[in-house]
Amino acid sequence: MSRVRGGRMPARWLTPPLALLLAACTATEAPPPTAAEDAASPFTDCAALTAPLFSSAPPSSATSASSAGTPKSAASASSAALPSAALPSAALPSAALPSAALPSAALPSVGPSGSAGPAVAGAAADLPDVSLPCFTGGSPVRLTALRGPAVINLWGSWCGPCREELPVMQALADATAGRLQVIGVDTRDSRDAGASFAASRGVSFPTLFDPDQQLLTALGKVALPVTVFVAADGSRELYTGEALDKPALGALVRTHTGVTVTG
Repeated sequence: MSRVRGGRMPARWLTPPLALLLAACTATEAPPPTAAEDAASPFTDCAALTAPLFSSAPPSSATSASSAGTPKSAASASSAALPSAALPSAALPSAALPSAALPSAALPSVGPSGSAGPAVAGAAADLPDVSLPCFTGGSPVRLTALRGPAVINLWGSWCGPCREELPVMQALADATAGRLQVIGVDTRDSRDAGASFAASRGVSFPTLFDPDQQLLTALGKVALPVTVFVAADGSRELYTGEALDKPALGALVRTHTGVTVTG
């Protein structure tokens, strides 16, 4: 092999090794994850949370034509709004909560027995102006834009009482479909842990993701679970305490939203 005079290697000898080095550095960099690589979410699309209750869009030409022969009185009846009887005129006071419907451990502190217990917050505990992303689809949801009747449950997969209570919330969502919105807020959790736990318990109602516990902090709470009841007239009540069972949750829903839970 011939020597290289002056101890310097020709520039052309450096090019292939340098090219290989650069190629190796690039190849070791993993591409950014795509949406398709994310774990499947068990939750319903959040688009349903922001959809209007009644559409104000004008009827299509086909609809207009089909209703042309409809008597005016019948048309008026068919287009009438939801009867006022279906909407509670005001949220019932906490004292109206029937004590027989709740286990003694779940009685609010304002109950007729006078004994201490988990608290239902004072009337009209407004939701903070917080926007949170959805687990599945839709744009971030601004909580002040939500309208009742609704139940918002703050939970986390790491929280023992939440793990007990969350399937009860799913049963509520199933029993009141079309009459009450049940919304979850996975709090101080990871996406994988929250989705995995929900899937294992068959939980699928729309859920927001709050890893920094913005809503919990804004509500002035430090412990989970927390449940917010939103009535059709906009009044809101907070419940904090032990995990709710079906009878206790049903009684609170009826008291604070006017919706009767059956089944």
